[in-house]
Amino acid sequence: MNMRLLPAAIAIALLPLAACKPEPEVISERAPDPMESQLANAAPVELPPSIKATVSMRCQPGNALVFAEFFQGDKLVRLRTEKGGTPTDLKAPEAGQPFTADGGWKLTGNSESATVEIPGKGTLTCKG
Repeated sequence: MNMRLLPAAIAIALLPLAACKPEPEVISERAPDPMESQLANAAPVELPPSIKATVSMRCQPGNALVFAEFFQGDKLVRLRTEKGGTPTDLKAPEAGQPFTADGGWKLTGNSESATVEIPGKGTLTCKG
């Protein structure tokens, strides 16, 4: 008699498992991002330009030194009057035009040869 009840007991035990979904439940460790749709629709971000050349330039009159970083795109130069000094960003509206900054800063040229106007020092002719 025990042998007849065993298949029936197994069938009753497996009956609840037959009602289960065959797909596994997906659990994410990441919380939903509240800005996901805004970020997906945002305009592309433009990366800052990379450094094209870093030079120290000897300038006349006065045998002065100027330190400059020229950036890709030819629209930005970072200028220092002392090594490790405070940089001044000079920007050009278009490539090939002079780089300028507030206060009377101006650089015309490139990393090999430039004319630099520095407030308090006047106009300097520089070579890299």
